[in-house]
Order: sequence, then C-alpha cells, then structure tokens
Amino acid sequence: MRKVILGVAVSLDNFIEGPNGEYDWCFMDQDYGLTAFMSRIDSIFMGRKSFELASTTGDQNPWKGIHTYVFSNTLKCAPDGTTLLQGDVLERVREIKKEDGKDIWLFGGASLTSSLMNAGLVDELWLAVHPILLGQGKPLFSDIQQRIKTRLLETKTYTTGLVSLRYGVARE
Repeated sequence: MRKVILGVAVSLDNFIEGPNGEYDWCFMDQDYGLTAFMSRIDSIFMGRKSFELASTTGDQNPWKGIHTYVFSNTLKCAPDGTTLLQGDVLERVREIKKEDGKDIWLFGGASLTSSLMNAGLVDELWLAVHPILLGQGKPLFSDIQQRIKTRLLETKTYTTGLVSLRYGVARE
C-alpha cells in the first residue's frame, strides 16, 4: 500500500508560514534531501490555497510527471495533470492509497493535514525544521483530535542548522 507522507518546512516554533502567509524564511540554498524524497513519490495531495500558491509560478502544475490531487470545495475545475477532489474525500484517499504506484506527498494545507491526520491516513512525517522563530503564523498542527504516536525513522543535520526529521506514524 502506498504511504501518505507529510513533507513540510517548519520553524522551530511550529509554524509553516509567517503571519502574512510568507515562507521567505525557508532555506533554498541546497537540496536538503528533496531529490531523494521526490524519487519516492508519484503523486501530491494539496489543498486549494497551497495549489493556488504553487500555481503563482506561472505554471499550472510545477511538478511535471507527478499527479496532483487538489482538495477543494470551491474550485470548479483543475488543469490537466490534476484531479479535483471535493466533499467528503477520506474514502477517496483510502482508495488512492490502495492503487498501484509510489508514495504520495501531502504537500500542504493545514486543514487537509489535520483531516488526514485525524483519519489515520498519514503514514510518515518528514519535517525540515528551520532554525528560526517566527513568533506567529500558521501552525503546522491544529485541530488534532487525539494523541498520535510516532517513531523516529531518520535524522539529518545540515551545516545551515536545518534539521531533517522523519517519523513513522504509529498504528495502534
């Protein structure tokens, strides 16, 4: 079965974006394991806001060759290479996980992340912890309904101070 992997940059104080939606604090000076991670996946899950932000690059699907699933109740259509998922999508996520293919990157969307975490549909967390305190912004996790145990799978420390942490989500 395919895994859903939450892969995200996070500040030391648990924010995934600054108070104005900015992510200019994220290090972009080297690969930080992204190439190896991308070789593990063939699909991306993202919420509407993350999709629209990614689309501001002028490219409707910046991840060529990687199928993008956009979760939105407000979008009416999605460009080629994307699938729009609407309504109660948890069963559809379960079906996608059972399909043949590589793992799936849960790219973004705080509410999408909470929904999938609460439903037990996230299998791994890959956190790129940046050595900065933002003070405020959008927290990585909110509205988690119960404790979720994890087990450390891997750590990597970079000279910039960024620490990559990979956790498996424990199933009880």
